[in-house]
Amino acid sequence: MVVIFGASALVSWRLKSKFSEYSQISFRGNLSGAEIADKMLKDNGITDVKIICVEGQLTDHYNPADKTVNLSTDVYHGRSVASAAVAAHECGHAVQHARAYAWLGMRSALVPAVSFSSKYMQWILLAGVLTINVFPYLLLAGIVLFAMTTIFSFVTLPVEFDASKRALNWLETSGVTTSQEHDLAYDALKWAAMTYVVAALGSLATLLYYVSIFMRRRD
Repeated sequence: MVVIFGASALVSWRLKSKFSEYSQISFRGNLSGAEIADKMLKDNGITDVKIICVEGQLTDHYNPADKTVNLSTDVYHGRSVASAAVAAHECGHAVQHARAYAWLGMRSALVPAVSFSSKYMQWILLAGVLTINVFPYLLLAGIVLFAMTTIFSFVTLPVEFDASKRALNWLETSGVTTSQEHDLAYDALKWAAMTYVVAALGSLATLLYYVSIFMRRRD
């Protein structure tokens, strides 16, 4: 867990430094993130998705519930390689939704259960650890709830990797970026994907830690 925590901090730092660097590099298309998003959606025949500017840094996301591509201020207005990569990636999720991508559907189906689990699992796990000699199955209940969030983390991986793949393919085939700019966009999205990998591994390590506590109690 200590190793994974260190890896998470390293990846987070690397991601921010990469995006800071690539946010200073303009690209041939000279389109803003919002314009990139609009063009990619139209090129994929998607006309019912709205593009919205939201506050914050690296707060970009696609919301399948209301079909909105939410871009942070820097990405929405930015005309850099980083802005193009992020905007295209989020539109990759919109394309997944329009094409009924199975992994995205699975992740969306898990959201209600994960929201419930995230709300209560920490308190149940804490109570389970403190009362393990009296109510051992309270810890087991917490483990089940935590397992839902771990499953969600791993289901997220193919969703994120596929969205980046769709984004990079479109950036290349549409002629928006040069080969060199495409390589920079790939590098930026690679580090973004690594944050999800580390998060999934961290969730699994924590889950196994609680399982080991429960199993030792049984022994």
